[in-house]
Amino acid sequence: MARTKQDILQELKEQQVRFLRLQFTDILGINKVVELPVNQFEKALDGEIMFDGSSIEGFGRREVEESDMLLKPDYNTFVVYPSDLEPSTKGAVARLICDIAYPDGKPFEGDPRQALKRQIERAQKKGFDNLYVGSEVEFFLFNRSPEGGPTTHTYDRAGYFDLAPTDKGEEARRDMVDMLVRMGLQLEAAHHEGAPGQHEIDLKYTDALQAADNLTTLKFVVKRVAINHGLHATFMPKPIAGINGSGLHFHLSLFKNGENAFYEPKGKLEAWPHQLSKTALQFIAGLFEHAEGMAAITNPLVNSYKRLTPGYEAPTSVAWSVSHRSAMIRVPKRRGVGTRAEFRFPDPSCNPYLALAAILGAGLEGIENNLTPPPPIERDVYELSVRDRRKYRVSEMPGTLREALEALQKNRVIRAALGEQIYKDFLHAKQVEWNSYRIAVHQWELDQYLAEY
Repeated sequence: MARTKQDILQELKEQQVRFLRLQFTDILGINKVVELPVNQFEKALDGEIMFDGSSIEGFGRREVEESDMLLKPDYNTFVVYPSDLEPSTKGAVARLICDIAYPDGKPFEGDPRQALKRQIERAQKKGFDNLYVGSEVEFFLFNRSPEGGPTTHTYDRAGYFDLAPTDKGEEARRDMVDMLVRMGLQLEAAHHEGAPGQHEIDLKYTDALQAADNLTTLKFVVKRVAINHGLHATFMPKPIAGINGSGLHFHLSLFKNGENAFYEPKGKLEAWPHQLSKTALQFIAGLFEHAEGMAAITNPLVNSYKRLTPGYEAPTSVAWSVSHRSAMIRVPKRRGVGTRAEFRFPDPSCNPYLALAAILGAGLEGIENNLTPPPPIERDVYELSVRDRRKYRVSEMPGTLREALEALQKNRVIRAALGEQIYKDFLHAKQVEWNSYRIAVHQWELDQYLAEY
């Protein structure tokens, strides 16, 4: 049931909340907050709190007189933080996630959350209820230095699904799960991942906007609880060479009239023998067609492409399968309401609002243009011959951020899904990042060349 202003005011009073945080994200997906005292609560709920957008990434490259922005709260995102989340804070703290608007109330076209809302509205105009998304989120927990800074030193040598005493991060991960559940998120599982110090938390499927909101909440909670345990949590895709990196696997399905539109119970020939509907195949074909163009959005860091190398359970080719995990898109075996496509390429450094906007935009484009994917691959993609790669239309994903940005510039579908302002601001920020990396002298170069030349 939708919350009202009066509901929230009553709960703020009953819970004796002393601070209210208005949260939003910049185009890079970094959580930002404006924290308010009690006397500003009602003004905040009326969407009258203004902030200077000129210093926020993606919000500020405009005329000075246009830099003021309004925070418009989504009442359904209201939550009071558990008191032990931030033990040093005196008094209860609550949070609302906000959309960004101009001072006249007009939605700000550079707001990542509203980019996703535009694509959801597009899907609904085509008769779909929503895109439903489940998320598998991987991250690392590292020790902190004596000075309190982050390190890449792991505290365990555990592996996939290992349990204590080998998995020394179990207590921290359990506290993260407990905190998220107490904040209203529905989780499916949590476990140690394949690399030392690596963990995974799986969020239950929900509508796309709530899924993105939940991911921003999870990132904050994981980092905060790690600090409480004297650890550092990072969603950096590949913090250590030679071991698996961290991915963000999205499980995707469109619903229509309350039913999963990806499921075809009769298993018609046009849907292959896998009980996948025409809608599912068209959506997969849209992802297939625009995967390279969205790579910079779903994998936005220079470091993202260190993860995407063969041999570390991360996809590097545009391919799909109904079984094999080496493919970029995999269709798990469950059918009925659980029929879905697992998109395995993204990593957790992405802005979830922009990533899901790009994914939904690509999938809808596949449906609108009646695209058809090639046959699914049922063996290791890395071992395909040149002939088989042609048969299954397998192509390579971008190998660097620069290649990904070039693909984004050529892809009008993904640019349209983002909106022109977000596209331009994102491209500018990432070109600056790439050039900074390109001109830096790295330790590898010194090790390789300093003595030799």
